[in-house]
Amino acid sequence: MTLPRQRGLTEQAAGAAIGTACRMLRLPSVRNEFTEIADRAMKDQVTYRGFLAELLMAGCDDRARRRSERRIKAAGFLREKSLRAFGFDAGPGIDPATIHILASCEWIKKSQPLCLVGDSGAGKSYMLIALGTEAVMKGCRVRCALAIKLVNELAEAADEKQLNKTVARWGRVDLLCIDELGYTELDRHGAELLFQVLTEREEKDSVAIASNESFGKAHMFRRTCARCWRIFTGSQWRVEAAASTSASAQRKFRRCPGLR
Repeated sequence: MTLPRQRGLTEQAAGAAIGTACRMLRLPSVRNEFTEIADRAMKDQVTYRGFLAELLMAGCDDRARRRSERRIKAAGFLREKSLRAFGFDAGPGIDPATIHILASCEWIKKSQPLCLVGDSGAGKSYMLIALGTEAVMKGCRVRCALAIKLVNELAEAADEKQLNKTVARWGRVDLLCIDELGYTELDRHGAELLFQVLTEREEKDSVAIASNESFGKAHMFRRTCARCWRIFTGSQWRVEAAASTSASAQRKFRRCPGLR
């Protein structure tokens, strides 16, 4: 389809032509925002180049937003969590400065692993999802899964002779977030399956885990995934998120929305 070229179009005809052209070029945000931006440009006496730049930047911003929304959906986060909404006052064991560094996602670019370790209610799952979301917003491909669900998926794939394909799929993201590692003990077969995913990513892409098992008492890691222990203890960004033992602090943790 070719649009007729005409000079001296009326405002109504020009608006219709712009709408048709935007549909052909697949520019929905430009079509939706053109009128408002054009009216503002005329009022502020913006140059043609300035108007065009503002219009195109609006289209770029909308495309980036929609791309992030698709990636967040594909990541499979169990719930929405944000670093901006996290109550650091309710989590004294979590250092805001360290989280700020992690939010830059430089550790993902360097393919470093991350461990979030602490008691229930310390904010591990919250922080795992929030940091994963920050990574998505910075353009990283992220997948998130509960440890036991990931192992079950791998076991089913192994039964169907699709294990290599499944392991490769989990290896094609920049950051793999594994939550609740240690809540349910894995048998030897499950640990070996999980280990395949981890070795697929070692020194190539990042892994972030949240676990209630202290590395000082890591019997779960030794029993079920001893070789993974070596990977995770080498992490530069190991964050201890231990909840306070005082009764008042525990009540504060429970009141803090979103913490597990």
